[in-house]
Amino acid sequence: MRIAVLGIGLMGFPMGRRLCEAGHTVHVWNRTLSKAQRLAGAGATVHAQPTDAVRDADIVITLLDNGSIVGQVLFDMGVADAMPSSCLVIDMSSIKPVEARDHAARLNERHIAYLDAPVSGGTIGADNGTLAIMVGGKASSFERALPVLNVFGRATHVGPTGAGQLTKLANQMIVGATIGIVAEALLLCERGGAHMGKVKEAITGGFADSRILQVHGQRMVERDFTPRGRMAVQLKDLRNAMATAGEIGFDAPITTLFEQLYAQGIEHGLADLDHSGLFVELASRNGMA
Repeated sequence: MRIAVLGIGLMGFPMGRRLCEAGHTVHVWNRTLSKAQRLAGAGATVHAQPTDAVRDADIVITLLDNGSIVGQVLFDMGVADAMPSSCLVIDMSSIKPVEARDHAARLNERHIAYLDAPVSGGTIGADNGTLAIMVGGKASSFERALPVLNVFGRATHVGPTGAGQLTKLANQMIVGATIGIVAEALLLCERGGAHMGKVKEAITGGFADSRILQVHGQRMVERDFTPRGRMAVQLKDLRNAMATAGEIGFDAPITTLFEQLYAQGIEHGLADLDHSGLFVELASRNGMA
């Protein structure tokens, strides 16, 4: 299958590599060309223009920073007009549900099918092909995309267009809040005289155990905040969740609290840390940085 991947960043690189390894014909583009060129060694064809990458594509995958950029690349840079009408666009970026519905409608006017299919699992999941993929759109398009999505992990069709992004917002609400409470709990124990690593070990296997305790909690113990999922992206997702809640008249006080905490961390220079770096903000508040 001929697949174009637009956006070769932290997630796009391992996902593009997995497509090459699966035997697909892969064409890639990134605004910073050097990032895309890293996939040439895996067998991908690198393009300087996104319009060239999508010509004759069966599937176009977008992995871009936000909905505004997705819209700009698809419509302002001529990508939607360059791809064949038989193409299927799979947007695996994290954007607002309302943006997904708008992009789908504009592509459908060109008779181009669309799925919103954001992911969870970070760079580890992207490397290992174990991502959780939340897909919105027509069932027929989902079935068409499934052989490609299976290269990345486990895909679930959750509803109509926009439902994938809505599910991703739910995922990010849970992730953001859980990171915060794990950080606060570990810091409380350290202030009280316990060893954080041993506290994590003791909790493991109990009712409070979680993937976030194991992965992000370990990063906190080691003070390793090398970005896998950046603080700035976590804040963007929480703000998208709040905007969506406002659109449908839903009160989200817990998400509002964590949006404020992540925003304050970013104001203090933590934007490019891993989102587990909220630990640094909470430690600083307690004189433990």
